Amino acid sequence: MKPTRSMLFVPGHRQGWAEKAVAAGTDAVILDLEDSVPQDMKSGTRHIVAETIAELAKASPDVGVYVRLNALESGMTGDDLEAVAVAGLTGVLPPKTYGATDIVRVDALIDHFERRNGVAPGTIEIVIPLETAQGYGACESMLAASPRCATLFAGTARDADVSRSIGFEFTPEGQETLYLRSRAVLAVRAAGKDFPLVGLWQDLKDDDGAWEFARSNKRLGFRGMVAIHPRHVAIANEVFMPTEGEVAFYQGMIDAFEAGLKEGLAAVAYEGMHIDLAHVKTAKEVIAMHAALKSR
Repeated sequence: MKPTRSMLFVPGHRQGWAEKAVAAGTDAVILDLEDSVPQDMKSGTRHIVAETIAELAKASPDVGVYVRLNALESGMTGDDLEAVAVAGLTGVLPPKTYGATDIVRVDALIDHFERRNGVAPGTIEIVIPLETAQGYGACESMLAASPRCATLFAGTARDADVSRSIGFEFTPEGQETLYLRSRAVLAVRAAGKDFPLVGLWQDLKDDDGAWEFARSNKRLGFRGMVAIHPRHVAIANEVFMPTEGEVAFYQGMIDAFEAGLKEGLAAVAYEGMHIDLAHVKTAKEVIAMHAALKSR
């Protein structure tokens, strides 16, 4: 998965909205076929989404293009993939998954429609949204169920599927979901993946809350945020982007360590701190992340 600070949901049937999402600066667009699309419009929306994928792939090749499918239990997942598993699609989000078997089923459907639609095998990623108690309980095995699985999206939205399934009462501080979010980060990193995602901040009138939501989740280890409104894209992009000051600090750390090595030292003092190779590895990771995001 490419470095992704922000992913913005766009209702699949809203033509032109994906282009607005790109203009807002999002790193990735999620074209929604599920909850934001009325039932009687889903069939027609699939073709709109397929066209949008092709348009975005041509006009904005650096922007990730994902589709939130209808859940397996709806019986429509295959119909969705038949239409949208096309060249230019980065990945899919299969909602309301309950365990590894669901991921295997989605993987098999993608295999089939990649071949049928002439897409290079293994091209389409799976981002797993965690929005059920069972999903959180099995997130490690779900992530390991297919080589397509790129990361987990830890859903913590107020009054949505996840809060109903688990029974927590949402607070802006997020203490009630701290374990859930921590488990998702740990599962992603233990699986060797780099970009755990979190969301959503639903209060469109509370920008201060959105900033704190992003910052607190960055501190926890998340690398990006899923959003439902363009105004949150800039927040996510700023929070999850290493600053120039951080880059300078970590480059200075690397320089100090390398100078120490020339003197036969494997540990040195830097800015009043003891540093060794472990700290330098972190420094290099931050600098590499900054370079990758800046080049997008």
